[in-house]
Amino acid sequence: MEIKRDYYLNKLIESKGNGLVKIITGIRRCGKSFLLFTLFKDYLLMSGVKEDHIIQLDFDVIENKKYRDSKVAFNYVNSMIIDNDRYYILLDEIQLLSDFESVLNSFMKRNNVDVYATGSNSHMLSSDIATEFRGRSWQIHVYPFSYKEFKDAHPDYESDKAFDEYITYGGMPYLLNLGNESDKVTYLNNLFNETYLKDIIDRNHLRANNSLRNIINVLCFSEGSLSNPHKIAETFKSTSDKNISENTISNYIEYLKDAFLISEAKRYDIKGKGYISATSKFYFVDPGIRNAILGFRQVEPTHIMESMVYYELLRRECSVDVGVINTYYMNKEDKKQRISYEVDFICNQGSKRTYIQSAFAIHTEEKMGQEKRSLRKINDNFKKVIITKGRMSPRYDDEGILHVGLYDFLEGADVLN
Repeated sequence: MEIKRDYYLNKLIESKGNGLVKIITGIRRCGKSFLLFTLFKDYLLMSGVKEDHIIQLDFDVIENKKYRDSKVAFNYVNSMIIDNDRYYILLDEIQLLSDFESVLNSFMKRNNVDVYATGSNSHMLSSDIATEFRGRSWQIHVYPFSYKEFKDAHPDYESDKAFDEYITYGGMPYLLNLGNESDKVTYLNNLFNETYLKDIIDRNHLRANNSLRNIINVLCFSEGSLSNPHKIAETFKSTSDKNISENTISNYIEYLKDAFLISEAKRYDIKGKGYISATSKFYFVDPGIRNAILGFRQVEPTHIMESMVYYELLRRECSVDVGVINTYYMNKEDKKQRISYEVDFICNQGSKRTYIQSAFAIHTEEKMGQEKRSLRKINDNFKKVIITKGRMSPRYDDEGILHVGLYDFLEGADVLN
């Protein structure tokens, strides 16, 4: 089955011929190559581009290993450009190409080329591209299948079944080829161990030990909870990793972020208007990968739902933080005491802001009051939203808070405008 991924394809089409290097980023095996080499290439061919004017190189396959040398790759591509018509250069896993910045810069000096490249390492790509291209690159970030894409691939699934399947096995595209549950588990385990974990170890020249895996396990168990390197170090005090330093833990977290395996939502003081550096929340890019790491022992729908909301907001090109509101009251001893209220997500899009609470279920007025409490403490006029599992078309209550069902939100309901 082929999922078109029109959202990403349209972004590529819109950027065609804009004079910038198009960089397609995302975790490995999330569909970047299919997007570029199949969907976008098919579009070019259907638009009348001659096949010999589409030059593609996949640096991730063994038969192209020799092209990882920058001079060899440049000379090969250059030899294919034989006239003044426009050529489309499609490069896969560009981080494997030595001195790729110089290669891309050289291509960009030609007037008749349009360059597209995929990459799976945020640190290498973001830092080098920012330095070398200075406004001459256009980045498109690709995620594993969203819940909507997953459901579109399974039109016979009812919403609850699709949700249960998605929070268990996630949205890695290759899973569409697997019908057997044991095959899905095997694939996800192999993907983590043989691709993601091995890549992180090799790329960062780490020793083969259990520390990295143990840190990943802790982040899995604590997904959606406030954490930091100090808290993680505290969990290791009674284990063989008790001497692992906070600095090492911090470095490992950065490696996981660089590989797009996790994303960090920082805490923002809504009243104080500043970031709180003490703790953050970390979310895994795909629930299936996260569950495989834990051996499918903790498929916890509440926290996974929160993660789904978080990544859906990222897909909609929001900047997403975790909110906190500090208020003060006088206790019985007439001493000023602070109390903090959490807001699950602060979603920023330019000058627009939306506060969002993710609630798996609200069965009582007391529970509803708990979800509203932090939103009521915010004294600005930006939109406030509560997302609850199930179906509910967007509707406002008497306090001006917008309520929407999770399935409606994930399937495209616009709650941000």
